[in-house]
Amino acid sequence: MLFFSIGIAAVAPGIALLTYFYLKDKYESEPLHMVVKMFILGFLIVLPVMIIQRGLTIWLGDGPLVTAFAISAGVEEAMKWFVLFHLIYNHTEFDEPYDGIVYATAISLGFATVENVIFGLAHQVSVGTLVIRALLPVSGHAMFGVMMGYYLGRAKFSSKWNTRKYLILSLLLPLFWHGIYDWILGNITQYWIWYIIPLMAFLWYGGIGKIYRANNRSPFRLTRASGQD
Repeated sequence: MLFFSIGIAAVAPGIALLTYFYLKDKYESEPLHMVVKMFILGFLIVLPVMIIQRGLTIWLGDGPLVTAFAISAGVEEAMKWFVLFHLIYNHTEFDEPYDGIVYATAISLGFATVENVIFGLAHQVSVGTLVIRALLPVSGHAMFGVMMGYYLGRAKFSSKWNTRKYLILSLLLPLFWHGIYDWILGNITQYWIWYIIPLMAFLWYGGIGKIYRANNRSPFRLTRASGQD
């Protein structure tokens, strides 16, 4: 019963956040099976990510910056980006900028959910600890997904030169902020919360703005508006 309770508490934040981002698609909701597929792919990439991270740790060592930016954030964000680019970017269902946010948050939250379940079951943590993890690691992965998906959406619907620029930003920006997040948690032992709370507030503020701007760039916006007249 304890393991069941921990499992439910670990999974719930990811499902709740994914539902939130899915419902924020104002003009043309994505097929639910596609979103679930990306969420499950987030589950599946955890194993190869762990294998690559272990190999890089042996090769590069475990220095603070290397661990935060290359081994942790670098591998995780690169793997998510790789899957999104090859499976979603050219898919016919990716037909408006906000779709990038939906699919990127789906794979990010799938990944974060498995991490949360593994952590919860391995340490048999309290529900209170899982609530904190919902506000930090799970929420953080969601924000990195919003960032990645937003710039993938910009790349998809931009001119050729801008497409390349936004594709690069869709990988580098979430990697950078993920690295900052991991470095704070890994290297500041006292008063770390005074750094993490402003960082999360900043990421959420920026994420909400990206959601708004992506919806406003939807090609279905004018169609929906004219249909209501």
